[in-house]
Amino acid sequence: MASTLNMLSARHIQNMSDAKSLQHHWGYPDRAVPCTNDVGSCEYLDVVYHSHDLGMMYTGILWATIGGILFLWGIGKRLYQPSYQSFQLSGSQTRPTSSLIRLKNTIASYGRRYLLPDCLRPVFGRTTRLQVLILLTLTGYLTVWTFVGIVYKKWVTPVKNMPGVYNTRTSLGPWSDRIGVLAYGLTPLSVMLASRESILSVITGVPYQHFNFLHRWLGYIIFVQAGLHTIGWCVVELRLYQPQPTVGLEWIAQQYIIWGVIAMFFLTVMLVLSTPWAIRRTGYEFFRKTHYVFAMIYIGACWGHWAKLNCFLLPSLLIWFLDRGVRLARTGLLHYNYLQGARFGFRSTAATITHFPDADNGDVVRLDFDHPQEPWSVGQHFYLCFPEISIWQSHPFTPCSLPKPQAKSQAHSYILRAKQGATKSLAELATKKSSAATVTKELEERVAPTASVILAGPYGGSIVDHLLPDTNILCVAGGTGVTFVLPVLLQAINEKAIQDRKLELIWVIRRETDLSWIQQELDSLRGAISTHNLRIRIFVTRQISPEHGAGAKAHANTQVHVLEGQSTVSSSSLSSADKCTGSGEGLYTIQHLGVPGADANLRHPDLSALVREFVGSTVRGATSVFASGPGGMISDLRRTTASCNSGKKVWKGDERFDIKLVCDDRLEW
Repeated sequence: MASTLNMLSARHIQNMSDAKSLQHHWGYPDRAVPCTNDVGSCEYLDVVYHSHDLGMMYTGILWATIGGILFLWGIGKRLYQPSYQSFQLSGSQTRPTSSLIRLKNTIASYGRRYLLPDCLRPVFGRTTRLQVLILLTLTGYLTVWTFVGIVYKKWVTPVKNMPGVYNTRTSLGPWSDRIGVLAYGLTPLSVMLASRESILSVITGVPYQHFNFLHRWLGYIIFVQAGLHTIGWCVVELRLYQPQPTVGLEWIAQQYIIWGVIAMFFLTVMLVLSTPWAIRRTGYEFFRKTHYVFAMIYIGACWGHWAKLNCFLLPSLLIWFLDRGVRLARTGLLHYNYLQGARFGFRSTAATITHFPDADNGDVVRLDFDHPQEPWSVGQHFYLCFPEISIWQSHPFTPCSLPKPQAKSQAHSYILRAKQGATKSLAELATKKSSAATVTKELEERVAPTASVILAGPYGGSIVDHLLPDTNILCVAGGTGVTFVLPVLLQAINEKAIQDRKLELIWVIRRETDLSWIQQELDSLRGAISTHNLRIRIFVTRQISPEHGAGAKAHANTQVHVLEGQSTVSSSSLSSADKCTGSGEGLYTIQHLGVPGADANLRHPDLSALVREFVGSTVRGATSVFASGPGGMISDLRRTTASCNSGKKVWKGDERFDIKLVCDDRLEW
């Protein structure tokens, strides 16, 4: 550190031997006062130190602003939570709505209409306009603090003991320092946004995965800031300061510069490896592990580069280690209480494996097990680790089972598609164990294979807290995404039926045999069709209806099988599927869209038409759309849900146009 101070003294032309006192500046070397150099050099030093002090103050203001927003958000979240849980609707009763609630719902409806759709997908990915607006606001805020308060001027000063040689000193140096301070100041925020045990989620109620977009783009901002900081000082030290190349060679050999180069290198590597292109080629697990390691090296290198700003680096490290510590503690507590009558210690749980082979699209595996624990909230997910495959990997999965509030042991059910990595290994393990399973002579039944599972969680938040007794529910799922929406409907049918409340499930699958994934849960839903005004629509996209046969033409009508004692009808298009009629208000239909030779777009349901049909058929109350599936499905639903919202009609008292979208988009880019 002494060498750094000596180098800075030389660079800033400070004569420490003639100093009568040292002036302390937080995050920067002390300044020798009074200044005994030439006028230009003294003016330059005034700008350098004043600019740095303002930069530290602006960073403090930035964090004070963030803290103030979180404080107000947390207070408002807890103060304004009108309890409708005790209010029961019956018959023709209507829920009283105050002007304040109506105003809140109107603003929310207007906000969803304009801020819910995707924004600039080629740039930001499948991200809502709201998140992009927050990012742009933060970027604008940082831009102001980057430039304000700096005196932009040039000073030409003589080089000591070198007649005729001059240094060119500009405000580029103070500006580069300012942007470097801001990059350091944003580091703790970046770590907080990436934490699974997120304090931000505790305060705001927003699940941790929704902060991933801001974490990623804040990383890009820090990279740009660090790059500009590096370029700025390279111009100053390698071009403006004289004589060259002596000054440049002495500067690049300094220890703090070497650490700066290391920090910039690892920051660049993290940026490259975090791109969707790199993740697709190296795998998510490689990205995750290298991101952790390189992030710690980067923070350590930043400490070596400028230790005086460790007030930002130390909290970053503490947040990171605290997050990991809490994860381990929660997992340990969850599994130490598992033992029943056995010796005390950590044990994994055994999950029964049901294997659904699918050579074309990837096998599907269902895991079922009971575990003694507190019930989780609908919509929360767990991280599952399979020790028989790898103790170093865990993956997030949403249970499709409904938690039981009063039970000491909870039933877990998970459905996952084996694509690559751990999930593919799990499918291979299931195949191996199934083939090796024994057949009992007494029952002549095959013994179900099992796999060891270690749980971590639950994570995320409840997705049904906002539901009122008269809220209409539309669940849309693609493939294994049904695990996200299924508990919502299971909870709804376990509650008292509300007159005029509509429930509907739209499930898009590739083959009709995929129904066996959740056969038991589907049977429960079918039993509530008549009592809870529930409709179930299954769309099969890759399988031809048996009625078509192999010789069906591309323009042949799509078959709709209406079960529950109802007749079979045909529909020439998806939009006419609502023509299905029969006894009871709810329908259970299976529609095959896999017509041979048809365009790929025609093999998928028109979600826009289905959502509009559902909203148009509601009698009263708001609507919540729960969705999980491919990115294209989520984008379509965002656009459609946004267009169905009408703040004007909500303000007039028509709550049917107050439509929310709750989607599972943890891994979308």
